[in-house]
Amino acid sequence: MSEIPKPKIIDKMETILNIASDSTRLKILYSIQDESKSVNDIVKACDASQSLISHQLAILKKAHLVTSEKVGKKVYYKLDDDHVVKLLQLVYEHVIEDK
Repeated sequence: MSEIPKPKIIDKMETILNIASDSTRLKILYSIQDESKSVNDIVKACDASQSLISHQLAILKKAHLVTSEKVGKKVYYKLDDDHVVKLLQLVYEHVIEDK
């Protein structure tokens, strides 16, 4: 990638990075990195209120970072695809890198 992407792509990139920059949303993404979880499971993992988690999940879902599946009365959330995992890994590696 040697040239600057088109403005529409830059705008979408900015949106994704802004969405992922929230600490609660990062915790949610990490909590469902390895397996699908219900809202209650995510609430426990993130130590946050159900209303906050539900609100943040809606934002992540709209941005196509997570998907959901209804099983009976519960809704389970998981990462949308491997790109989300790669994004988390790259940012983590950059942050912990000694400089």
